[in-house]
Amino acid sequence: MRTARFTLDPAFTIGEVNPRLFGSFVEHLGRCVYTGVHEPGHPSADEAGLRTDVLDLVRELGVTTIRYPGGNFVSGYKWEDSVGPVEERPRRLDLAWRSTESNHFGLSEYIAFLRKIGPQAEPMMALNLGTRGVAEALELQEYANHPSGTALSDLRVSHGDKDPFGIRLWCLGNEMDGPWQTGHKTAHEYGRLAAETARAMRQIDPSVQLVVCGSSSQSMPTFAEWEATVLAETYDLVDYVSLHAYYWPTDGDFDSFLASAVDMESFIDNVVATCDHVGARLKSKKKINLSFDEWNVWYLPGWEEHSATADPRDWPEAPRLLEDNYSVMDAVVFGSLLIALLRHADRVTVACLAQLVNVIAPIMTEPGGPAWRQTTFFPFAQAARYGRGQVLDVRVDSPTYETAKYGETDLLHATAVRGEDGSVTVFAVNRSRTESLPLEVALNGLELTSVVEHSALADADPDARNTLDEPERVTPHTVAGTTLRDGTLQAVLEPLSWNVIRLR
Repeated sequence: MRTARFTLDPAFTIGEVNPRLFGSFVEHLGRCVYTGVHEPGHPSADEAGLRTDVLDLVRELGVTTIRYPGGNFVSGYKWEDSVGPVEERPRRLDLAWRSTESNHFGLSEYIAFLRKIGPQAEPMMALNLGTRGVAEALELQEYANHPSGTALSDLRVSHGDKDPFGIRLWCLGNEMDGPWQTGHKTAHEYGRLAAETARAMRQIDPSVQLVVCGSSSQSMPTFAEWEATVLAETYDLVDYVSLHAYYWPTDGDFDSFLASAVDMESFIDNVVATCDHVGARLKSKKKINLSFDEWNVWYLPGWEEHSATADPRDWPEAPRLLEDNYSVMDAVVFGSLLIALLRHADRVTVACLAQLVNVIAPIMTEPGGPAWRQTTFFPFAQAARYGRGQVLDVRVDSPTYETAKYGETDLLHATAVRGEDGSVTVFAVNRSRTESLPLEVALNGLELTSVVEHSALADADPDARNTLDEPERVTPHTVAGTTLRDGTLQAVLEPLSWNVIRLR
């Protein structure tokens, strides 16, 4: 196969990676919270009922910002239900996922969970603008963030949380463009409500950072028009616009599935263009950044089939929902999506992998049993660890292949990040399912002399997975033969592989 090539030069950069790019998402959906994050009585549970085996894996994963409590769940969420003595909290029907919510894990438990992960774990709180509005948003803000001396801040103190939660990052609703959303609104309706909420929240605290709802996917019939209408109302009041995208193979079209990041990069570029158009029209010098606060591989048709056949009288508590078991191929696509986010680090400054545990997640658990890493765990953990610093501008010259959805597509998808210490990490995916891909990288103006490591996630069986019975069936392995000589990196990328090449 022809060699794929690109050049790295520190004079040509995309932007600095914001730590929030490695965020995740905890929603009251299926077993994400209950028997995932929180399982009192489990052998590893701490005094608060948090699974310490899960906490260890979350730290290893390297997540930063964690979005909560939804997702679709938030549009029926009453924050008051989730505070105070656990035994007094009401049980509620959750319309979003046809479940019963016990509220045993709530706002205080979420903040305690973040604090136990470590100082890098930052709250990202979603507000219910589906069935509620400005007043309830302000009440939650006061309860969570005001020090003391008011009815709601003193209520928090009486619940045992003397210190404010310090939530800086807030989502103004969730997927309000979607007809599936409880309280779905038109762009005009939502834009006005979001503007009113943002303006009022800034009266309490001008420094809050706010995310306005963009389109739930690029395929939405209102895409771009939605963003333009909403931003016309909110441009000077918000900091981010959200994007959501999920990918899965359709009708066995694995070649297009492997090129999913083509759509993700197009989505990002088109939202940036829309934001900048609105800014130009308003004659504003402000730049709206992007919060890609839901992204993943998700076999969505499986959920749709389940939803269509579910008994409408059944409202289970913490059912097994959306527990996709990820293959090597899924992990390669997942890694390519991470590369897409890094390649747009100048404007994508928040991103949340949906979700964290059990529900389309990198971490799986068994009630009363072990926790383990899915195949997708490894690309995220490696990117979160080594993808810090300046993203270098990577423009590949690559062999191509033909896809049904995206036409002619590069077999190589890659980016590179230069750390503060001058080291460089190359992240690369070979989309070919059958052939190795030779790679040559010219290093200009970079004082690099050696290959620290070339790690790859690949397997002779593209359907190989980690399971309860075989939790370590798939792990990254070291690749031999990668060299750095006379300013040129040379490597061979295995078929269908995610690669991390560290240089110093």
